[in-house]
Amino acid sequence: KLDWSSIISAIIWGFAALLTPCVFPMVPMTVSFFIKGSGSKAQGRFRATMYGIFIVALYVLPIAALILITRFTGGEGVTEDIFNWLSTHWIPNILFFVIFMVFAASFFGAFEITLPQSLVNKSDKGSDKKGLAGVFFMALTLVLVSFSCTGPIVGSVIISSTSGGVWMPIITMAAFAIAFALPFTVLAWFPSLLKNLPKSGGWLNSVKVVLGFIEVALGLKFLMTADQTMHWGLLDREVYLAIWIVTFSLLGLYLLGKLRFAHDDEVKHISVFRLTLAIAVFSFVVYMIPGMFGAPLNAISGYIPPMTTQDYQINGRVENANTGRKYADFLHLPHQLEGHFDFEEAVADAKKQNKPIFVDVTGHACNNCREMETMVWSHSSILPMLQNDFVICALYVDDNTKVEGGKRLGSMNSKFAQDRWGVNAQPGYILLSPDGETVLAGPRGYDTDIDAFVKFLETAKAAM
Repeated sequence: KLDWSSIISAIIWGFAALLTPCVFPMVPMTVSFFIKGSGSKAQGRFRATMYGIFIVALYVLPIAALILITRFTGGEGVTEDIFNWLSTHWIPNILFFVIFMVFAASFFGAFEITLPQSLVNKSDKGSDKKGLAGVFFMALTLVLVSFSCTGPIVGSVIISSTSGGVWMPIITMAAFAIAFALPFTVLAWFPSLLKNLPKSGGWLNSVKVVLGFIEVALGLKFLMTADQTMHWGLLDREVYLAIWIVTFSLLGLYLLGKLRFAHDDEVKHISVFRLTLAIAVFSFVVYMIPGMFGAPLNAISGYIPPMTTQDYQINGRVENANTGRKYADFLHLPHQLEGHFDFEEAVADAKKQNKPIFVDVTGHACNNCREMETMVWSHSSILPMLQNDFVICALYVDDNTKVEGGKRLGSMNSKFAQDRWGVNAQPGYILLSPDGETVLAGPRGYDTDIDAFVKFLETAKAAM
């Protein structure tokens, strides 16, 4: 199933990359080359189209080749294991967090991330060739020259999509590259649009700085994943929200011209557009503040730590309702639901109560799982059923805690869910008979349709 949030995000990043100082000034220059350097208008449009195709290929083919090589040499299972390790293990997540912070520092103007100048020069010489070879080297030169601005964005797109399955990095990179290359081709086909482009200026550096703040906010997600899977307790929900509130508050002040970085021009007055962005950013800050005291924050629930990490709510401290059950000392259910984290223990309880089992194949790093818990599980027509009519069994597939025999709990649960029900994505919901043998409904994946989820649960109740 496609992760549309990652695809849409990649498209937005692709268009944002065009507005950076490394890329935007090259747009009219490149388009003018195709218009004036071709024998006819048709030839110019053909070469411009190929230019866009080459740009897409240069971004997509390297990551596609890497994935295909691992897939054909090690098999589909090996490729999935690699991406599962990248998206859930603490080592790559800490590395990704550091990379995002370095990218943010680069956007803030601390330094520039550039490729060797000799490589750029060789590519630029190749662009003098005639025919499609020259067009290809022009595309390569653009990719290399713009690396200091697009490199952090490309890295962000790839890293953010590793949790979406084997093919998602290819799909998201294609979405980014198409959005990035499309304006070059469109403007070459319709050059009259060039006069509508804004002139280069200090606003281009402002775009980079804004992207830097966004990199800081998004980079925390990887530190959160490592923290959740290893149970370090570094980023509780209110700590995470506090960092986001401060980050976006600083972004709002920057948009209002109250903060300046080394390469920024002095802001003597702000435009209506910057004011509108500042209002949106500060509104988002105000929206997050109640989350410090336990508000669910449904709109961003998939991108912040779960409510179970909240130290306190407005009505008192959050308590674990599952104390004494296996793994309950470090795993928790949302909304103070009672349940189990071991399948055999859940089956024994379900037999005793003669209730169907609600299996939740989940993960600490699963954005969609948190959204389902916040937006669907909490609904007044669903939460009472989960509380009273089912025995809940949450199987975390990315928990790195070593249990019996030195095995990691997440690996055990992942293999169990895949072998038993063919579930290899999160969230995965299965409703079982009390003995755990008969599937009454499911597997069911991410779907925020409340009525459909109610019918899903009622199917098992009817079967009982």
